[in-house]
Amino acid sequence: MVALNARSVAHIAELHALALQLGGRDEGGPGHRPQYGDGFHSAYVRDPDGNKLAFVYYASTD
Repeated sequence: MVALNARSVAHIAELHALALQLGGRDEGGPGHRPQYGDGFHSAYVRDPDGNKLAFVYYASTD
């Protein structure tokens, strides 16, 4: 899996939507993943070659 840092929670949604438009397959829509930490947000896709991509953003929990 390749993880790519996003600029914000909204950016994750934009990247996920773009990846799907370009032929990616949904592996987990944008959302908060509390099991990985309070501020962890991500989305997952598989590219047309089968590689898994993660779009990740750590929101400040202060």
